[in-house]
Amino acid sequence: MNQWKIICRVDDIPVLGSRIVQREGKVPVAIFRNTEDKVFALLDKCPHKGGPLSQGIVFGEKVACPMHNWNIELATGCALAPDEGCTQTFSVRIDNGDVALDLQELAAA
Repeated sequence: MNQWKIICRVDDIPVLGSRIVQREGKVPVAIFRNTEDKVFALLDKCPHKGGPLSQGIVFGEKVACPMHNWNIELATGCALAPDEGCTQTFSVRIDNGDVALDLQELAAA
């Protein structure tokens, strides 16, 4: 059974932007929001060179890495062809405008 941690409100995440969730001793998690108020969570690390995806540009259901412009699908964490590689995704739950992440996933390396 999942245990959820409320991180923020949907409105706290900029439209076409992100918010960072720090994790002690681990790579942060980036929470993204698109224009349709869909929320996604990825490890804040591009699969290419480790760039901070949270600083990228969100468009549709993708984010462009700020370092080398790789396009990463927000739902899967995977790069669009011809690029290859994936970053970890995190389960997101929205309840009455609250954004929550799975505690077990947050604790994992």
